[in-house]
Amino acid sequence: MTTSLVGPLSPVREAELLDSVPKGLLIGGQWREASDGGTFDVHDPSTGAVLATLASATSADALAALDAADAVQASWARTAPRERAEILRRAFDLVTARAEDFALLMTLEMGKPLAEARGEVTYGAEFLRWFSEEAVRNYGRYLPTPEGNNRILVQKKPVGPCLLITPWNFPLAMATRKVAPAVAAGCTMVLKPARLTPLTAQLFAQTMLEAGLPAGVLNVVASSSAAGISGPLLADARLRKVSFTGSTPVGKRLMADAATNVLRTSMELGGNAPFIVFEDADLDKAVVGAMAAKMRNMGEACTAANRFLVQESVAAEFTQKFAAAMGALTVGRGTDPGTQVGPLIDAGARDDVHALVSAAVDAGATAVTGGAPAGGAGYFYPPTVLANVPNDADILRQEIFGPVAPVTTFATEQDAIALANATEYGLASYLYSRDFNRLLRVAEQIEFGMVGFNSGVISNAAAPFGGVKHSGLGREGGAEGIAEYTTTQYIGIADPYAG
Repeated sequence: MTTSLVGPLSPVREAELLDSVPKGLLIGGQWREASDGGTFDVHDPSTGAVLATLASATSADALAALDAADAVQASWARTAPRERAEILRRAFDLVTARAEDFALLMTLEMGKPLAEARGEVTYGAEFLRWFSEEAVRNYGRYLPTPEGNNRILVQKKPVGPCLLITPWNFPLAMATRKVAPAVAAGCTMVLKPARLTPLTAQLFAQTMLEAGLPAGVLNVVASSSAAGISGPLLADARLRKVSFTGSTPVGKRLMADAATNVLRTSMELGGNAPFIVFEDADLDKAVVGAMAAKMRNMGEACTAANRFLVQESVAAEFTQKFAAAMGALTVGRGTDPGTQVGPLIDAGARDDVHALVSAAVDAGATAVTGGAPAGGAGYFYPPTVLANVPNDADILRQEIFGPVAPVTTFATEQDAIALANATEYGLASYLYSRDFNRLLRVAEQIEFGMVGFNSGVISNAAAPFGGVKHSGLGREGGAEGIAEYTTTQYIGIADPYAG
């Protein structure tokens, strides 16, 4: 069992943890330098300081990683499901044992408060446990044809080597959400973590090796050049699947490149989640849900509530209570005691958020709380609530990815549905009402892959996560998650009674 390095928080403890993280590329079970010796730095968004320097993979390194994955694909596919399950279960235990290490590492490289980082460890580890259980339940079927003269045998087979590309905002959970079902299904992998937050993926990969994952099954190629990794891999006929979480424009480009080799694709892309509050809602509970839906990860989440659609008769009361709760949050470095809101990921993210806020105010919106970036080091932005936001404001059409909540109003249920659907995205949505029939009516009419009913947190390893329209293809988690990494083979069998 791996022992956690983290004791009382201090610069010494932070340094010890950072020193323990592998800095190289994981290829064929070995950590190595980049083929050209290149490196890149990882920064602390709270201060801008360099946390660590990692090897920066080249196109040649990416192909070497695919070589390693392809070399063991056949043997890994033949590995007993129970053995794959036990590896995942051991990985769950190891990640759980090192929860404080993973939490601190995420706080250092991504900025989220420690309490929230601990929550991500719990959430991310659950994918390891969930898919350890699903590994032995990858069902096929056997049945007679309708005519009764032949038999149908259907089996699930691993799709083959996969390219997994993870985003910077959930460094552990996005890795486990992709790696765990691939392991369970019998696929080998090349993992490309985000350039801004690769350290957690490095530590996770080391943990998977400690859990007994054979060399070459999981390969990790962090790099300063995303295209330098994805380009040659997507063009290689040995790769059979790409799974990507990130922006819609990048996802579209990857899908176009994947078409050349007709690759299986799973795309979890952008969101523009509506948070709908009807006049019969419990407003106090709606505010609690709004805080959870908006402020997870400082709003830097594809599931974050992006538009608050509130029925006219309760809009003023909801906005006042919501603004009071947002304004009471403590902003600071994620490792500081009492911090509830950390920095945004970099200066560009902070500036983009403020540009949306400024444009909304110029168009007539009112900043009830917040509305201006904080000074000093780090990329901090205060929790902000905007009232009287015009329905044509850019902030209602674009993914904010920050701690900003624009509030607009509607008159009727059908108005709320129309406003909710007035976006190219369709990932998460939230609905607050005391009327269960209303839930059913609205859920049937809104174009979103996920709906939270009187709940601001809906992500769960046992549930299918994904969207529609420009929010992507496929599902992660749930029984559907392992299916993304399998192909279906049909075998037609002659009538066994025919002699």
